[in-house]
Amino acid sequence: MKPLNTFCKIVIVIVKDLGLVEYQPICQLMQDFTANRADNTEDELWLLEHSPVFTQGTNGKDEHVLSAGSIPVIKTDRGGQVTYHGPGQLIAYTLFDLRRLGIGIREMVSRLENSAITLLDGMGINAQVRRDAPGVYVDGRKIAALGLRVKHGACYHGLSLNVDMDLTPFSYINPCGYPGMEVIDLKSLGYNMTMDQAKQKFVSALDSRMQ
Repeated sequence: MKPLNTFCKIVIVIVKDLGLVEYQPICQLMQDFTANRADNTEDELWLLEHSPVFTQGTNGKDEHVLSAGSIPVIKTDRGGQVTYHGPGQLIAYTLFDLRRLGIGIREMVSRLENSAITLLDGMGINAQVRRDAPGVYVDGRKIAALGLRVKHGACYHGLSLNVDMDLTPFSYINPCGYPGMEVIDLKSLGYNMTMDQAKQKFVSALDSRMQ
């Protein structure tokens, strides 16, 4: 696993680029960071990609995994149902002290959703949220998913944005527990963006929402 390399600092947080990494070690690092943070611990934003994996949230039902094949299914402590992570998908893990920020989990979810919408709007893509299903959608098709966990007033896990990835594994599940939900990425919408570009644009969008 690559070391955590800080590449910039924004108004609220330290931003770290982890590259392409396995899911379980990063999940453990998030849990350890949250358990050991103090009142003066700076918030961190981790940007990365995961090797192929299905993750089941705390409310996850096995029936929503239709056929995992060779892709591992890992139960995790974020909210929500099952989703897929793989190369070409930007993962943004938000290790934020919500009490210090003076916001609740619903507000944090909204800020993450709006950060993705801001990024997409800058590319001329009209994206929306849905009241019945957290995430970000373009013409009813899901392009960003999110799930958080809060402990001792601090959150971890975060948002995934589909940039340029193999979308096939989403057909092996009911994405986020919704049968037949269509999932898209920027590439399928006709937009070419490198992962480094996506990271920088997301940092800028989130920074504007956290001030």
